[in-house]
Amino acid sequence: MAVEVVYRSSRDLERLFMDKAEADRHDKMLELAEALSAALHKAAPSLSEQQAEDLGIFMARHRELFAKAFKNNPEALAELPVEA
Repeated sequence: MAVEVVYRSSRDLERLFMDKAEADRHDKMLELAEALSAALHKAAPSLSEQQAEDLGIFMARHRELFAKAFKNNPEALAELPVEA
């Protein structure tokens, strides 16, 4: 019988990772998403909790493109994928 080492995200207990670094990246992305959600909800209180969470996760997943846009390259946002 083989033994496999797997890593679990501390913020997303459902997901398992084969690589510790990947689990850490996922945790950091979720931490950023949580902070973004709180900021978005503060800026637009009419957003539902779910909308703020969805937007926070979307922005955290694509943080590199948002970072480029915030550094005087708004055209970078054209590269964002369309998500359903």
